[in-house]
Amino acid sequence: MSSQIAGVLQLLALITALTLVHRPLGDYMAKVYSSERHYSPERWIYRVIGADPAAGMRWPAYLRAVLAFSAVSVLLLYLMQRMQGLLPGSLGFSSISPDQAFNTAVSFVANTNWQSYYGEQAMGHVVQTGGLAVQNFVSAAVGMAVAVTLVRGFSRSRTGELGNFWTDLVRGTVRILLPISVIGAVVLVACGAIQNFSGIHQVGQFLGGPQEWNGGAVASQEAIKELGTNGGGYFSANSAHPFENPTPLSNLFEIFLILLIPFALTRTFGRMVGSSKQGYAILGAMAVIWIGFTALMMWTEFAHRGAAFEIAGGAMEGKETRFGIAGSSLFAVATTLTSTGAVNSFHSSYTGFGGGITMLGMQLGEIAPGGVGSGLYGMLIMAVIAVFIAGLMVGRTPEYLGKKIGTRQIKLAACYILVTPALVLGFTAVAMALPTPADSMTNTGAHGFSEILYAYTSGANNNGSAFAGLDADTPWFNTTIGIAMALGRFLPMVFVLALAGSLAEQQPVPTTAGTLRTDKPLYAGLLVGTVLTVTGLTYFPALALGPLAEGLAS
Repeated sequence: MSSQIAGVLQLLALITALTLVHRPLGDYMAKVYSSERHYSPERWIYRVIGADPAAGMRWPAYLRAVLAFSAVSVLLLYLMQRMQGLLPGSLGFSSISPDQAFNTAVSFVANTNWQSYYGEQAMGHVVQTGGLAVQNFVSAAVGMAVAVTLVRGFSRSRTGELGNFWTDLVRGTVRILLPISVIGAVVLVACGAIQNFSGIHQVGQFLGGPQEWNGGAVASQEAIKELGTNGGGYFSANSAHPFENPTPLSNLFEIFLILLIPFALTRTFGRMVGSSKQGYAILGAMAVIWIGFTALMMWTEFAHRGAAFEIAGGAMEGKETRFGIAGSSLFAVATTLTSTGAVNSFHSSYTGFGGGITMLGMQLGEIAPGGVGSGLYGMLIMAVIAVFIAGLMVGRTPEYLGKKIGTRQIKLAACYILVTPALVLGFTAVAMALPTPADSMTNTGAHGFSEILYAYTSGANNNGSAFAGLDADTPWFNTTIGIAMALGRFLPMVFVLALAGSLAEQQPVPTTAGTLRTDKPLYAGLLVGTVLTVTGLTYFPALALGPLAEGLAS
């Protein structure tokens, strides 16, 4: 069997698995966020944190709860890292430096999981399990809560209440993320991933010196890392490490976990707004972009140019032989079209066009299917933009799901889509203009520029993957990427929640013969075109200086 055919079969198997779970999981999540019943463990949590689960929140109160919870999370995780040397289970590792502790704390709370350190050489068991893994759960739950709030904005009318943040946070963690993660961890252990709390031990000699490895609760952290579209690896090699991702089967399962909730949330959206067809339209737009990017990546990486490529069977540099080009390409597209950031290969070693595809996937806003929660609310923002464009073409006031898209709504949507490009392009320009950041680049020319562009694209879009080749463990990059991650995560949430509040206050407008049918393939095609045009072209000049120039020159 050729590698190309094996890649197609893996893609078909993945699509089949996602199709089978789409409806039951989507329906279950809709029930979770619509239920008025509180389980005993949840009531205990509410008492501990002093929250009233029955209290409704308007969007400013909901936003304050999101920001307060996230700020406290950043502080606690920062202190855990700074005090690591005093904690049990630290494996002898010293405390993390202030700038790196800040970067890591913001990274994991913002669901970015950017890592400028070697995990197995910096973090002990307590910080890994009690700090980073905990944030993998709750940061994902925050994203899901904000997405559900926007859905409520479309489904509710003449009210300012959008639900309760603490209820959404706890339910998303306890009822959705935790049970699926337990199952996922068991599957990964069965595939060969490790799960222990062993210390550092020598496993042999390497280049004349002893080689040391430490164990850890890897399978459990790997499960929520992928399921919550987080991405932080227990080891520096991330999902290329055999302790995290040992076999081709585990590799395909991890891709499945990455895409599971983001795709299923479209079904949840359809159920909550009372029209499954609306959910299928959003799903169709996401699927077209994802499959298109996957096909382009495989074609680019399988292209044979010269004897070396032909002997290797394609672009194998930076890829694990146990995964091959197909498994690596599937993983790379899945991780950059979501906010996961996990990698099983070095994206810097991809072909020029292949590296550009990973960057463009993030620059689209990671909406196909996007991160857990963030992908859905990002695509819904683009849906608002799409109906606005359609309204301009026919001279009619745009409507979406029975809500008028007026001046206020379109301003909020426009602010949302402008935040991350401003952060990415602004920080990249400053970094390239200053002498010190450029010293961190391994390469020069177009590829060196791509290293900087990729780093800020990954940070501001809350992805967390790295292009490799860039020494990001410097005060400049730790600080600026940390700022980009915080602003890229929470500023868009401000506009999403404000939009949800403005929509929930409206009175639904009746459907007429002139109403744009947003549950049809025509609208899904318009939505795909809007995504590629409005957001994709924003980055075209920067891409032309980096991966496009490199690809055309090779």
